[in-house]
Amino acid sequence: MKKALKFACITCAVSIALTGCSQSNNSASTPVATEQTQQVKTYNAKTFFDTTSIMGSSFSPTGDKVLVSSDESGIYSLYEVDVKTASKTRLTNFEDSTYPIRYFPNDERVLFTKDSGGNERYHVYVREVDGSIKDLTPGEETRASFAGFTKDGSQFFITSNQRDAKFMDLYRVDSKTYKVTPVYQNTQGLDVGAISPDGRYIALSKNNTNKDSDTFILDTYKKTLKPQLISKHDTPAQYTPETFSVDSKYLYYSTDAKGEFSEVWQYELATGKHSPALKDDWDVSFIYFSKSGRYQVSGVNADASTKVTVKDTQTADEIAMPKLPAGNLRGVNFSSDEKTMAFYLNSDTSPSNLFVWQVGSNEAKQLTNTLSEDIDQNDLVESTIVRFKSFDDLEIPGVLYKPKQASSTNKVPALIWVHGGPGGQSRTGYSAMQQHLVNHGYAIFAVNNRGSSGYGKTFFHLDDKKHGTDDLQDIVYGKKHLQSLDWVDADKIGIMGGSYGGFMTAAALAFEPEEFKVGINIFGVTNWVRTLNSIPPWWESFKKALYDEMGDPATDGERHRAISPLFHADNITKPLMVIQGANDPRVLQIESDELVAAVKANGVPVEYVLFDDEGHGFSKKENRISASNAYLNFLDTYLKERFGPQG
Repeated sequence: MKKALKFACITCAVSIALTGCSQSNNSASTPVATEQTQQVKTYNAKTFFDTTSIMGSSFSPTGDKVLVSSDESGIYSLYEVDVKTASKTRLTNFEDSTYPIRYFPNDERVLFTKDSGGNERYHVYVREVDGSIKDLTPGEETRASFAGFTKDGSQFFITSNQRDAKFMDLYRVDSKTYKVTPVYQNTQGLDVGAISPDGRYIALSKNNTNKDSDTFILDTYKKTLKPQLISKHDTPAQYTPETFSVDSKYLYYSTDAKGEFSEVWQYELATGKHSPALKDDWDVSFIYFSKSGRYQVSGVNADASTKVTVKDTQTADEIAMPKLPAGNLRGVNFSSDEKTMAFYLNSDTSPSNLFVWQVGSNEAKQLTNTLSEDIDQNDLVESTIVRFKSFDDLEIPGVLYKPKQASSTNKVPALIWVHGGPGGQSRTGYSAMQQHLVNHGYAIFAVNNRGSSGYGKTFFHLDDKKHGTDDLQDIVYGKKHLQSLDWVDADKIGIMGGSYGGFMTAAALAFEPEEFKVGINIFGVTNWVRTLNSIPPWWESFKKALYDEMGDPATDGERHRAISPLFHADNITKPLMVIQGANDPRVLQIESDELVAAVKANGVPVEYVLFDDEGHGFSKKENRISASNAYLNFLDTYLKERFGPQG
């Protein structure tokens, strides 16, 4: 289990959207008088979400188009973008979001994935050249994923739990006939990590504890089909498959066995030799190669930002990119002939935009403009990385957004933002929801409390079985840091977060009831006893690691009850907002229903927004707009007290 997936299970990093219902009285662009010389316009949620979210960078076989998923219609749908003209052609039109996998290597059929209403039972689909759609992994209870093509494109692989809901088996699919052939039956809780381009070797991973995992190699040419352990080690460490070399001679895997941070090592299949391949002062997050192996793409999680490097393996030098707008690279892909590179640029003040570049040329071409044309980018706020000392002098990092309206003579209210996980990380980059609130005069401090990924394995494990206690104190001390800033209104600080961050929000109101003025809980766990006994079956392979992190419900039920805000809701005295998706398989709706009822019984203001067509994260733009309007109205009422104390 990768570090970033520490508890990926219960509470995601909420990348699609922590957003969902109410109405806004804000105009599209209202001037705000400030003490600064610069005038700042404010924009309503609809304008911020006029911004387009886009993902995917697979080239068509001829390199003339790029496959993406865009929510410009209000729902994520597939489009192909013409490399020369930047024109887009829509390929899918479902009620649920569709996400791109890639083009077939030798023709313009497209593989994509979608679930139903946010239930996270993703299927793998093929869109034929004539536009017809075929579900390759049918079944109401089926959950499937794509695992890669063979180098010649004649076959591809999928994983599916159709045999046993608890485990993902591996299947080979014929690219022409779609005939499905079983390859590996997963009865040991091993997860497919990578497949060699020749289709012979399967790299598998097994989560032993939340500190320890193993990597295995399965040689499909051997009749025994017995995975071979290649990561023998004496002290707990993570070993995770990343990718194979294009000649299928080497496996690249990540491990934190050598120090605080994850490195990439190379394993030679013929000899069993291990050798270092890539290391940094931070976690190496990923590594992969272009089709021929000419280019190596890697990423490092450098202090809450991903730094991507593209290296020419023939010269061992980093390629010289052309001059680009400010931002971080992501989603790097090469065309089949490796003459063209597609990538995204993203920054705090600019959502991801798709670029293509003729390798070696002096200029890259921008194919999308995803920020609303009604928003002046100069009105948006760039973050800063801030560190403070917690209750035990441990240094805690965070991402701070200071509204442009803020000054020592114009103090602003503030919010502590808590990420999902546990084990997630608040990172730099564009967020329409966060920029909307900052634009309206709310400071946001996204605290990466102990237990967050990206800061070394020691820091990562400091919250094990201490959730709602030590990590909550980091959040409280983050609030104290905000109070030390002369541009923050020390009496008007709230807390909000999604998923695990929603739990921390409810925990803060229940266990530190005087610290925060308001709380916004976005599909957060409130009853750990129920949640840990009702995890989806497909989490079986990392259940042991999950229990090492959170505690086994069979033996730690008393502690789970002690940290669950629901059982202490009578302590909550500050206004609360709860946002929930009815189809959420991770945090069940009843979690939010019961918390809302309990807090209402205290006579405390509670606002509850429930989306019938969403799961754990909101994929529909109208719901994200509704949620952002709800957040702002709630905060204006109870944190700014726009209508007087307590509304």
